[in-house]
Amino acid sequence: MRLIHFLLLPLSFCYGLLMMVRNKLYDIGLFRSASFDIPIICVGNLSAGGTGKTPHIEYLIRLLKDRFMVATLSRGYGRDSSGYLIASKCSNYKYIGDEPMQLIKKFPDIKVAVDAKREHGIRSLLNKYPSLNVILLDDAFQHRSVKPGLSILLTDYRHLYTEDHVLPSGMLREFPSGAKRADIIIVTKTPKVFSPITRRRIIEDLKPTPRQHLLFSYIRYCDPVPAFDYPIPFQQRYSYIILFTGIADDEPLSEHLERKCTELVRMKFRDHHPYTLDDVLSVQKKYDDLPTQKKAIVTTEKDLMRLRSPEFIQILKTMPVFYVPIVMEFHGTDGEQFDKTVLTYLETSSKVR
Repeated sequence: MRLIHFLLLPLSFCYGLLMMVRNKLYDIGLFRSASFDIPIICVGNLSAGGTGKTPHIEYLIRLLKDRFMVATLSRGYGRDSSGYLIASKCSNYKYIGDEPMQLIKKFPDIKVAVDAKREHGIRSLLNKYPSLNVILLDDAFQHRSVKPGLSILLTDYRHLYTEDHVLPSGMLREFPSGAKRADIIIVTKTPKVFSPITRRRIIEDLKPTPRQHLLFSYIRYCDPVPAFDYPIPFQQRYSYIILFTGIADDEPLSEHLERKCTELVRMKFRDHHPYTLDDVLSVQKKYDDLPTQKKAIVTTEKDLMRLRSPEFIQILKTMPVFYVPIVMEFHGTDGEQFDKTVLTYLETSSKVR
């Protein structure tokens, strides 16, 4: 542990203790948790981002959208607006946030809303769309003001919550004991080839309670897609690939792309970074300076939502810029177990309309 982390441990303990007391006050009913006459599924984590919530929300949408009327509700991190808003296909990421914008563009038939006050957001959704069957709460594990019917907790395979510390010395929002509130725990971003020995070790580390389901997922990378109608498809092999991202964790994507080029050039911005013209020009310069014609630029689908400004497109469309869609998949029979748990909760709920 680095010295600065060690020095911050007392602050981490105090913050964790404060969160533990807050949770206890919710548990005993001194703080109110609102319940609703509709199934609520919460997807969240103990850490401050980077566990893959969006692809898991997308998995849930694909699972449910043909059987139920689905809405998602998130804070809309990084947006310039405030309060409750409904997304549309014409929305800008500055208005609703990059992740909600990605969801509404991929799933135009569902309702996508943002509101930092989740209870207010749920009430607003139900007032506007009374025929909703289920609401998916994105990144709301610590939002105890709403009581979900099913709570899903994500933890990164390379950064398990049992191996981390509470902020500010680590990245946890509360002590690892908070995981006991989850109905389903998913270890995300595991290797595609996953040994039973590693699985057993993680189960022993996380120690799920008898009522909890502990499952394992991984990322499947789809073929790169031209970002701005570039006429030439992605090639099998490049001399250089420039990867520029503004996400919490681009390490798995970097490892994936390293197998497709001689050298990977990484340009990493902070999570949800609002790109500027200077940023785009710096990517262009980096591309122009590479001493070969066999080169490409790659970004993520979420980053693409923040690059749709006409002035950015005017520059980027002249270069081979691609984004890599990702799909979350489960190992073995974990997917069947997950689907069954979610669908059973919905189909047996007396509150499904």
